[in-house]
Amino acid sequence: MVSRESFAQWYRNRFVWMVEIMLVVSAGTVALVNSTDSAAEPADLRGQIMNRMRTVLEQTDPAHHNHAGHQAQQAATETAKPRVICGVHVYGYEPAEASKIADVRTVYGFHLCGIAEKEHPWDVAVKLAGPLIMDMSTEPPGIQVVEATADVMYVDRLRQMFPDRYAQLALKEALADSEMVDLRRRYDAAAGL
Repeated sequence: MVSRESFAQWYRNRFVWMVEIMLVVSAGTVALVNSTDSAAEPADLRGQIMNRMRTVLEQTDPAHHNHAGHQAQQAATETAKPRVICGVHVYGYEPAEASKIADVRTVYGFHLCGIAEKEHPWDVAVKLAGPLIMDMSTEPPGIQVVEATADVMYVDRLRQMFPDRYAQLALKEALADSEMVDLRRRYDAAAGL
């Protein structure tokens, strides 16, 4: 038989568990709503910026995309210019409070591009890589690549061109693994491999 005391104790414990479950669900809902409201737009904006950077870099003629004297070797036919296939990483953008891509004026990032000549595997492809600044206020966007000069070392040139918070990232970060995998897949397809 169930006594009145054991029934009251069971009911109280059940009530406590229901309250705890409702608190956890409520806290989880609040956290989820706050995280989607604050992170959805910047993540989407960052993705839009990455796509724009990639498109601009890939549409740039290899002859205008030279770093430190690297040039794509022209194939036997002048009509078939090799494609430039790029992976990008965004360190940040200005103004930092921009909420849509039209408001972004300057992008600080990294690029790794391969010139996809027919039948040339990635390992022997001409590659263009390094931190860059993209001026989104012009059409087409302007591109400044960080390169050393005869008088200025690479690290010093990077610090001259990039704001400190982005320069520190540029010294440590390149492409994400997922971006590198996508870059290699697209390169192989463009090179006919």
